[in-house]
Amino acid sequence: MNKFGYTQSKNKAFIKKITLFLFFMSLSINAQIDKIEPPFWYAGMHNPNLQIMFYGKDIAKYQVTVSNETKIINVKRTENPNYIFVTIDTQKTPSTDLVFSFKSNNKELFTQKYSIKKRRENSAQRKSFDASDMLYLLMPDRFANGNPDNDSNDNTVEKYNRDLPGGRHGGDIQGIINNLDYISSLGATAIWSTPLCEDNDPAFSYHTYAQSDVYKIDPRYGTNEDYVRLSSEMHKKDLKLVMDYVTNHWGIEHWMMKDLPTKDWVHQFDNYTQTNHKRSTITDINASEFDKKVCLDGWFVPSMPDLNQSNPLVLNYLKQNAIWWIEYANVDGFRVDTYNYSDPKGIASWTKAITDEYPNFNIVGEIWMQSQAQMAYWQKDSKIGAIQNFNSNLPSVMDFTLHDAIETVFNEDDGNWNKGMVKMYDNFTEDFLYPNPNNIMVFAENHDTSRFNELYNNDFNKYKMAMALIATVRGIPQLYYGSEIGMRGDKNKGDADIRQDFPGGWKNDENNAFIKEGRTDWQNQYFDFTSKLFNWRKTNEAVHFGKMTHYIPEHNVYVYFRYTENKTVMIVMNNSKEDHTIKTDRFQENIKTHKTGKDILTDHTYNLSNEININSKSVLILELE
Repeated sequence: MNKFGYTQSKNKAFIKKITLFLFFMSLSINAQIDKIEPPFWYAGMHNPNLQIMFYGKDIAKYQVTVSNETKIINVKRTENPNYIFVTIDTQKTPSTDLVFSFKSNNKELFTQKYSIKKRRENSAQRKSFDASDMLYLLMPDRFANGNPDNDSNDNTVEKYNRDLPGGRHGGDIQGIINNLDYISSLGATAIWSTPLCEDNDPAFSYHTYAQSDVYKIDPRYGTNEDYVRLSSEMHKKDLKLVMDYVTNHWGIEHWMMKDLPTKDWVHQFDNYTQTNHKRSTITDINASEFDKKVCLDGWFVPSMPDLNQSNPLVLNYLKQNAIWWIEYANVDGFRVDTYNYSDPKGIASWTKAITDEYPNFNIVGEIWMQSQAQMAYWQKDSKIGAIQNFNSNLPSVMDFTLHDAIETVFNEDDGNWNKGMVKMYDNFTEDFLYPNPNNIMVFAENHDTSRFNELYNNDFNKYKMAMALIATVRGIPQLYYGSEIGMRGDKNKGDADIRQDFPGGWKNDENNAFIKEGRTDWQNQYFDFTSKLFNWRKTNEAVHFGKMTHYIPEHNVYVYFRYTENKTVMIVMNNSKEDHTIKTDRFQENIKTHKTGKDILTDHTYNLSNEININSKSVLILELE
C-alpha cells in the first residue's frame, strides 16, 4: 500500500481508467467533420429519404445515431474511411435541429447539429419558365463588375487579369443585380447565367463549368447569400432565375478529386480517355459497345473528370444538390449542360427526381445534335425514345437544328429546294417528332457558338429577321448578352472572343451600353429594335402557345401564322435581295375574316384583301384585325 492508501492493483485500475479517459478524450479532440453535404435540408419534401455525406478523417469507424426519434434507413461506408453516408427518413421530421452522435464502443465521442428548415410557401408548386418567357443568357464574369473587392480571392488560384482575354475579368453577382432594370427593359422575363459555383482551375476558370465545389458560389462572384439575394431581387422585378447545372462532370480541382469517396465516383481508364462526342452511339442500334462507352464515360477535357451517374451514391448526391439549390435560392428552372453525355438511365432518374419534387419545374437540356429525331429522342414522353423503352423525363431541349440554319440562311439570297427560307420551313416540318414543340428553346447564338453579328457583319436587317424569327416561332426564345447592342466576336479566335466584356460593366469603360445616353447611335438602333420586339412579345398569347401554320416559301419569302381562338399573328419574311408582292388569297385559311394587319415594328397597317408589298431583306409581324 502506498502513502495514499492505494494497493498496487487499485493503482493499476486507476491508471487504466485515466488512460481510457485520455484515449477517448483524444478521439473526441481529434475527431473532425470537414464537410457535411447537403449542409442542411428541408422539411416536407416529396421524397422523405435524405442521404447525408459526412467527411472527415477516419469518420467511417464510428457508429452513428440521430436524435428526435428520426429513423436511420441506411449507413453506407465505402473503401475510403474518410466518408460515411447516412440516410434518414424525414417524413415525420418538422423543421428542427437534429443531433447526430458519433460513437465508439457505444461511447459518444462527438456530436454534430444538422438543421431541417422550413420550406417557402407553395415551394413545390413554383411556376417555372415557359414559352411566354424570353431568357437572357449572360456570362457573369463578362457582364458587369459590381464589387471590385472580390475580383481575386485568397482561396482561389486564378487572379483578376482583365488584360488576359481568357482570364478572370471581375464580373460578379452584384454586377447582375445592378443591371436588372436593363435586362427587364429588353423584354426579358428570365435570366440564364452560366454556372456560378466555384471553379478553382488555374486558368480559364471564368466559364465556371469545371466546378470545384457545387455547394459554394465562386467567391470571385460573391457568396451563397449573394446568390439568394440575386434571386430575391429578380423576383421583385418579375424575373425568373434559371440555373446552369452540370451533371456530366466536375473540375479536376474539385475537393473530392483529392480524396474520392469511391474509385468509381468518376469514370477512370488505364490511360486518359476523352469522349468521342458521338452521342448518336447512344441510340444507334449498330454502334459498338466500345464507342458507346468512350462517348459516355470519356472525359470532356482533361480538366473535367466524368461523373459516374450509374453509381447510386453519385446519382443521389447530384439529385440532392440540385434540389438543395432550388429550395435554398428559390430557383425557377434549370438549363443542364452536356445533358446527353451522362449515363442515360442515371440522367433520366435525376431529372424525374426533380420534377417529382416540383411538377411545374422546367428543365432544358443541351442536346447538341444535328438531327431533329436525335433531339426529340431526349424530350420527355418521346415516341422516338419509346422505341427503345427510354424516357428521359426532360421537359425541354434546345433547337440546335434551327440555330444551325440561322447561321447561314440570311446570306442565302436565292431560295431554292434546300437554300434560303426553305431551311426554316423544313426545320418546322419535323415538329411532329417532338412531344411538346412549344417547350423547345430557340436561339440564334449562345456562349459556345459563333456570334450572329460576326457571321453577318453587323447587317442590321438580317439581325432584325433573326430576332423576329425566334420571337414568333414556337418555343422559348433565348437572347445572348450583347447581341442587343450589336456585339461581335469571332469563334475562330477562341471562345474568349465570343465572350467579351459588356461595355459599361466596368467603372472606367468609355462606352456604357447599359444606359441610352451611354450607347452609340448604332448600339441604340439594335437595342431599341430588340426592346420593342420582345416587350411586344410579352403581350401576345398567340406567339406563346398558339398553333402554327406555315406555307412553303416562294421567291425566298416565308409566311407563317401563330394563332389562338382570340388572336392571330401573320409573319412575312423576305430573305431575297428583291422587293416582293405577295397575294393574300393563298393564306385565306388563316386570314379568314380579318381585313387588316398592323405591323408591330412600324405601326403601319396593311390591307389584307388582295396583296402585301414587302421590301427586300425585311420582316413584317402583323397583328390581324
